[in-house]
Amino acid sequence: MAQAMKIAIVDDEKDMRQSIGQWLSLSGFETETFPGAEDALKAVGADYPGIVISDIKMPGMDGMAFLKKLMSQDSSLPVIMITGHGDVPMAVEAMRVGAFDFLEKPFNPAKMTEMVKTATQRRRIALDNRALRRELSDGSTLMKKLIGTSPVMDRLREDILDLGQSDAHVLIDGETGTGKTLVAHALHAVGAKAGRKFVLLSCAAHGEDELSRKLFGPLEDGLHALEDARGGTVVLEDIEALPEALQAKLLTWINDQGTPPETRIIAISNLQEQGKTCEDRLRPDLYYRLATMKITVPPLRSRGEDTLTLFTHFGDIFADEYGCDAPKVAAQEAAQLLQAPWPGNIRQLINVAERAVLQSRRGSGTIASLLMEGGDDVQPVMTTEGKPLKEYVEAFERMLIDNTMRRHKGSIVAVMDELCLPRRTLNEKMAKYNLQRSDYL
Repeated sequence: MAQAMKIAIVDDEKDMRQSIGQWLSLSGFETETFPGAEDALKAVGADYPGIVISDIKMPGMDGMAFLKKLMSQDSSLPVIMITGHGDVPMAVEAMRVGAFDFLEKPFNPAKMTEMVKTATQRRRIALDNRALRRELSDGSTLMKKLIGTSPVMDRLREDILDLGQSDAHVLIDGETGTGKTLVAHALHAVGAKAGRKFVLLSCAAHGEDELSRKLFGPLEDGLHALEDARGGTVVLEDIEALPEALQAKLLTWINDQGTPPETRIIAISNLQEQGKTCEDRLRPDLYYRLATMKITVPPLRSRGEDTLTLFTHFGDIFADEYGCDAPKVAAQEAAQLLQAPWPGNIRQLINVAERAVLQSRRGSGTIASLLMEGGDDVQPVMTTEGKPLKEYVEAFERMLIDNTMRRHKGSIVAVMDELCLPRRTLNEKMAKYNLQRSDYL
C-alpha cells in the first residue's frame, strides 16, 4: 500500500505554523510542526516520507540556510518556501537553490493545498523509484523474491550465488514468464559489480540501426549501453533477435575486452520457436562466448508445491491492494493448481491470482473456473496427467497450515482451534513442512 506522506511545517511564528497545520490536516494530510530549522533537521532526513513547508525569515538558521542543508541531504525533497511581501527576489534565489515552489504572504489556503498535493505526489514517485533501485541492487532482497522451496529453485539460487561471483558472461534461458530478468538482476546484485551500473536493453524492441546506436553508439543524447555500463553489467534481452551484423560487432567488442572482462554481459534468450534454441540463432563463436556460463530458469510446472506458495503470495498482495480477503483455496482447486501445465508460467499465475481476488471480492466464481475459462490476458490452464494422491494431500495440507498461520499471525492456539489439531500434531506437521512460527509473528 502507498506510504502516507507527511508535511513538515517549519515557522518560528506559532500561530502561522498551527494555522497551516490545521488547514492541511483538515485537507487530509499528516502534519508535524517545528519552531525552527534546527529542530526540523532532527526529524527530516534523506529519505523523509513527505515534504517541507518553511518560512524564509527565521531566527537562528534562516530558511535559505535550511533549504541548502536539506538539498545537500536529499536534492529530490520538495521544499515549499513561505515569503513575506517584497521578498520575491529571495524566493527566486530559493528556487535556484532547489526549492519546489514558494508562497507569498498572505497566501490562499486552497492554492497551498494544491501545491502540497503536487509536491507530495512527486515525492511519492521519487521515493518509490529510490526504493525500487535499492531493491534491484540488494542481493538478499532479490533472492527472497525467488520464492519457492522446490529442489529446482534451491539449485537455481545456488547457481545464482556461484555464478554471481564470476565476471564471466552468462546466458539465461527458459520459458516465457519464468522470471529470467529477475534472475539477471539477482546475478548482478550478489556479485562484485553490485554497486556498479546495470543496463537493460531488448534486442527485439528496436530496428537494426536504432539497436546499433543504443548498443554501440553514437547517441545524440546520453551514452550507449556498453559505455554506460562500463565496469558493470549489460543485460541483452531477446538475444536471439540480434541481427547478424551486430552479432559480429558484439563479438569483436567482447574479444577486445580481454579476460576477465571489464563489463559483464548477461544474455537472455526468450526463443519459443518449436524445435529451435538460441544456439541455432547466434553465430557459434558468439554463442559460446556468451554461454561461458548458463542458467536455465525452471518452468512453474516442475516446481511442485511452489505453485500453491506463489498463488497464496500473490493472492495476499492483490487482496491487500483491493482491500478484501484473499480467496480460500479448496482441496480440489489446490489439486488443479498443481496439475496445471502453466504455459505462461509465473506471469500467468499472477493473472489468475488477481482475477481470483476480484472474483472473491464480488462473492462469485471459483478458482477452478478461472483455470478453465482463460480470457484476453489469461490462457486456459488445462490440467495435465495426475500425480500420486499423497503429493496433493501434503501440498494442500502445507498450504492450509501456512495460510492459517498467516491469518492468525503465528498464534498457535488460534491455528489449533481452527484446524482442530492437537499441539503435538501441529508441531510435527510444521516441522515436516519446514514452517517456522517466527516467520508469521
